[in-house]
Amino acid sequence: MNIFINEKPADISLDTEKNIGEVISGIERWLSSSGSRIRKISLDNKDISVEALGGVFNIPINDIEKLDVFVDPWREFAAEALEDLYKTCMVYDKAAFDERKKTFAEWEKSPSARFLMSDIPDIFHLAKKTLSGEGLSTGDFTALIEERLRELANPWKELDKSTAGIELVAGRLEELPLDMQTGKDQRAAETIQLFSGIGEKLFRIFFIFKSEGLSPDDLTIDGLSAKIFVEDFSSTLKELSSAYENKDTVLVGDIAEYELAPRLVKLFSAMKTIDKSGAAVQPAP
Repeated sequence: MNIFINEKPADISLDTEKNIGEVISGIERWLSSSGSRIRKISLDNKDISVEALGGVFNIPINDIEKLDVFVDPWREFAAEALEDLYKTCMVYDKAAFDERKKTFAEWEKSPSARFLMSDIPDIFHLAKKTLSGEGLSTGDFTALIEERLRELANPWKELDKSTAGIELVAGRLEELPLDMQTGKDQRAAETIQLFSGIGEKLFRIFFIFKSEGLSPDDLTIDGLSAKIFVEDFSSTLKELSSAYENKDTVLVGDIAEYELAPRLVKLFSAMKTIDKSGAAVQPAP
């Protein structure tokens, strides 16, 4: 069986694979590292959609002469799914009350919903709440979708626009110990919320860069590979969350001022060195 990816011969050797399902599973694993996803396949020039793949998985590879696999970048799938959700929200907002359940049910069965459930679960769960009338208003929710679409369309521009926010949050984190010691609980809670929002945004953009070919092992942050740095950052976030829940003001203050504030700035500075080819254009500080 000859295998082609986007109409180009693929250098893939079949060893133990016996059917189409095993071959496709292997190709999916191989593609996952590049950030691409399968759009559709073709068996002997007959197109098979992703939704219909299950029906051809058991076909023996000896029964097929040519397998064409068509793939697209993760960003394209994500953008399509979010655009479909955005349109669904517009329809939902204008629909009569008794038709909203139908709109929600149709979206929930769609390929877009399945993609969001597996790849962008936070948006999927917010969508379920909004479209069931229990979560954010459609206006507030579509504003979130618009932000995600901007990140996918031009993550570099969204990163540039975050400069002021990074500086603000880093300063607020340094002030957090004093705020907690002087009883400014509302300001302290607001600081944590602001940090959570800007931190999540950086991690989302970092993932987009990874999907476009950035290797976390090739980008250095504070003497560590980006992979190790981000893992350490995530562990520190969990430590902060636990200390905050336990109202350990001393530990929260120390983590915020001496660990999270500088790490936030260092992560942001390193990401700013990434060009549109997914490579760092200069050594990160």
